Amino acid sequence: MSTHIGAEHGQIAPLVLMPGDPLRARWIAETHLEDARCYSEVRGMYGYTGTWRGHPVSVQGSGMGQPSLAIYAHELFASYDVQAIIRVGSCGALTERLALRDLVIASGACTDSSMNRITFEGLDYAPVADFGLLRDAAAAAPHAHVGLLMSSDSFYATRPELTARMAEHGALAVEMEASALYTLAARHGRRALAICTVSDHIVTGEETTAQEREQTFGEMVEVALTAGLGG
Repeated sequence: MSTHIGAEHGQIAPLVLMPGDPLRARWIAETHLEDARCYSEVRGMYGYTGTWRGHPVSVQGSGMGQPSLAIYAHELFASYDVQAIIRVGSCGALTERLALRDLVIASGACTDSSMNRITFEGLDYAPVADFGLLRDAAAAAPHAHVGLLMSSDSFYATRPELTARMAEHGALAVEMEASALYTLAARHGRRALAICTVSDHIVTGEETTAQEREQTFGEMVEVALTAGLGG
């Protein structure tokens, strides 16, 4: 049993879908999984295990930001022997090539966080997705955009020009978790992928509602399940 999840051993599946929003975790479990049962309500960060096409799958909320995700991803890998985590989150588009509700499959994640700088003592580590998961997700969603995400530590950026510079170098969208997830998966020898739905557009100002972000991003969930379970 871990500190922040509190599930018993055997209650969590080898594949975990990880939204930031715990209410989205509940919606995913109730909408996409069969026989889903809640294994954790610790701190309101819901976790569920059910089945999809006969395969066991868990869904675990992570909260917002890399420090919060790192707690849950570490415990899933270290305490529950989870083999793969697929983040199913939202992101803000940084280019007009993306539209509201487009899917972004992250091949890698840039960041302004100091987490990896501390770990690698100033070296620039490059967090990347598991190739097999990336390949299978891209095959399941050929219309999706595959490329870099920017994992920011600040939702309300005080230096937006730095995010714009990332966009000039190919970053498609900004979110707050993928870089830490990819780094932790590499550290534990496990697999990870981030699939995000464009919930708001930094360039045009368009945005979805809180309810839409919680309950209508089903396409990325189906893509994640298909990729995580090999079709």
